[in-house]
Amino acid sequence: MGLINRKPKGAAKAAVGGDLASVLPDDPRPWYRVPHLLKLNALLLVPLMSSGAIGYDGSMMNGLQTLPQWRGYFGNPDAPMLGALNSVYPAGKVLAMFVVTYLCDRFGRKVPLMIGVVTCVAIAIMQGMSNNLETFIAARAILGFFTSFLAQPSPILISELAYPTHRGKLTALYHTSFYLGGIIAAWCTYGTFRLDSTWSWRIPSILQGALPFIQLLFIYFVPESPRWLIAHGRQAEARKILVEYHGGGDENSPLVEFEMREIEAAITLEADTLSQNSWLDLVRTPANRKRTLIAFVVGWFAQFNGAGLISYYLFLVLNTVGITQPSRQTLINGLLQVSNWLSAVFAGAMMVDRLGRRTIFLGATSAMCLCYAILTGLTAGVSQTKSESMGIAAVSFIFIYFFFYACCWAPLLLAYTVEIFPYTLRSRGVSTMYVSTFVSLVVSNQINPIGIKALAWRYYIVFLCILAFLVVLIWFLFPETKGYSLEEINQVFEGNNHAWNSKVADIENNKEEDEKEDEKEHEVKEVEMAR
Repeated sequence: MGLINRKPKGAAKAAVGGDLASVLPDDPRPWYRVPHLLKLNALLLVPLMSSGAIGYDGSMMNGLQTLPQWRGYFGNPDAPMLGALNSVYPAGKVLAMFVVTYLCDRFGRKVPLMIGVVTCVAIAIMQGMSNNLETFIAARAILGFFTSFLAQPSPILISELAYPTHRGKLTALYHTSFYLGGIIAAWCTYGTFRLDSTWSWRIPSILQGALPFIQLLFIYFVPESPRWLIAHGRQAEARKILVEYHGGGDENSPLVEFEMREIEAAITLEADTLSQNSWLDLVRTPANRKRTLIAFVVGWFAQFNGAGLISYYLFLVLNTVGITQPSRQTLINGLLQVSNWLSAVFAGAMMVDRLGRRTIFLGATSAMCLCYAILTGLTAGVSQTKSESMGIAAVSFIFIYFFFYACCWAPLLLAYTVEIFPYTLRSRGVSTMYVSTFVSLVVSNQINPIGIKALAWRYYIVFLCILAFLVVLIWFLFPETKGYSLEEINQVFEGNNHAWNSKVADIENNKEEDEKEDEKEHEVKEVEMAR
């Protein structure tokens, strides 16, 4: 899974733009043969796994709801109770977001991440050992709260630490691990449903802590965000990290000099106009209002576009097309997760710098709308004719629909949100997106099982209309961010920023003046020594 070969300048310019590309080292080797880049990308796998812990939950609940052992042990929960079971998880996330945002900005990106991995391991064990439905629900609520400590800082840390030409792909890859967690959960439940005991659902529940446990083993070695360090006056530490992981140990690396200058300029400029803790900054200016609206739209419609209907209640959807056997349902769930992951990685994350974010959003969402129209028609036909072949065709279009969903909304959910916000607002912007996502998830989890039970296939028409509206909204609202560095994306929203250019020039001039003063002091010392 190559990220970017550092040899072709055209590829570099497509990913980060000409100014940054001009200071990249002229090294023909692919990244995996460059020791410091290999080490950096290996360490970034630790935060990359965070989304897998969240993706595990959705697939696990799909699997558990198909298990007669789980349903029987907890008294065959009805549709409203299933909605509550799924809703407490994102509800806990919403409550945590305001806490984790403060911690992320105050103490760094790593501190909340470390809290998250420790607690998620412990609470997963509590969930798996539940003896009644109340304990199971409580464990899910607490687990949801602390998974926010994984979800919020991880994509920020990746985007702020990644090598410049890798940033787009790595940040897009972050949310694809959502499906990796889903694959593990789906096949785990597929394997344990044969156990004629409570361990058929206890094992998958406990294994929800497996990915956080792996993160716990390696998180100590992950560097802190250089941008957070610079924002807190720790330039020497930030420079040391950039020299080691971006400059390959070269203290005079032009790339490191460029990055330090850009980051310092951006953070200094933001300090003059933005508060470090006021959420009102998200709506103070037209540019920030647009960013916040985009974050809300991305978060809300990542769940409320029909995907959640199929994802969280797959077994109900399969019932409508005549597939009722638990073995077939769990098998389809497992295959769907594999297909989604492959699509998210290779058709989505690997294409963000080649096709652009806006193009992927528009193309994939339009295709989702078309697939939903066909799926609605096929499901209506199954309900009337009971045709098995038509039911198989409907399941096929579930896979096709999710192919387009996964190649767009999985990789870009975080990648696009993280990069459109400036450093000072990034943590609050990502939290806004997450809160929008979780509230949308709570709402959809409550109404989806009731809606599909009451209206059957007719309920799909609601999401068909939503998808059509979403295509229009993306066309008018979402700008392209391809070809800009993380700091330069500000220009997409602010226009030609003279203040930014002036601040960069001031920093460069100050640096030259400091160097001249150092040279004069050195000359004076040499003269005095000669005397």
